[in-house]
Amino acid sequence: MTPPPSAFRSALMIVNPTSGQGDSGTDQFAQYLKDAQVRVEVRETTPDGSAEDYVQGLGDFDALVGAGGDGTVSSLAYAARSFGKPYLPYPAGTANLIAQNLDLPTEPRALADLFLSGQTLTLDLAELEIEGKTRGFAMLAGLGVDAAMIRDSEETKGRFGVGAYVISALKQLNPTQAHFTLTLDGRVVEVDGMGVMVANFGLANFRVPITGDVSPADGKLTVIVLRGGTLASLLPTLIGSLRAKLNLGDPDLGDSLERFEASDVTVHASVPLPAQYDGETLEANLQEFHARVLPRAVRYITSTTLADLTT
Repeated sequence: MTPPPSAFRSALMIVNPTSGQGDSGTDQFAQYLKDAQVRVEVRETTPDGSAEDYVQGLGDFDALVGAGGDGTVSSLAYAARSFGKPYLPYPAGTANLIAQNLDLPTEPRALADLFLSGQTLTLDLAELEIEGKTRGFAMLAGLGVDAAMIRDSEETKGRFGVGAYVISALKQLNPTQAHFTLTLDGRVVEVDGMGVMVANFGLANFRVPITGDVSPADGKLTVIVLRGGTLASLLPTLIGSLRAKLNLGDPDLGDSLERFEASDVTVHASVPLPAQYDGETLEANLQEFHARVLPRAVRYITSTTLADLTT
């Protein structure tokens, strides 16, 4: 079968060989592009390399492909933002939440066909500052129980895949409670809870909404406070999100979440807590981070619409 002509004539493809649980089909994907007369250069990540190193020379290519987990693909989006090149976040990790939000296919041939189609959607990105060091994130950053769940899943992801997050969640019987001071575009808000998430995308696993009214193209970040004493207190919210996903009427998200919007956010906790950004956990617990939105910073290769991305 002759592949369709490509909207892009060249691609820089960066692959994290340690992501996921096995062969993600990146070799097949690259071959499909080559069969369509696309020039492909493949670079593999290394323990000592940086996203900035990997995207050097991107200006000589029509598009970027980043294959790995959420941490890999978001770091590449951030490093490549100044180039303005179309970007395909190839799902080769465990959760692949960014790819799920973009409703990307998972098969190499379907991903190649999407790339060749040239369909794109321009969305916001975000920047996280911790102790003077900046990092990019596409999905969300968190301080508290969500980061603890991700941290405690690391040892079992290789065996259980996405199920490792469920196992980890069951371990969080008595998450640390904290008082949070939120500075939202200069306005100070005091709240209590077991965690705070700062979200750009609003869909969790299986494209279930985390909460309503989250858009990755409105120039705002959604700040979500996880209230209640245990993860069980979030069940009404989960049920409400599932109702919304299945179009079973207006969702009742309960009172276990409190949400705010801002383009510039500082989160300060009364005690040190685990922290994460797009699934990447930090070694030490933190009390504070600062996030800000980067409007229209990345042009994703996707066939989805903004309406489908907005919860």
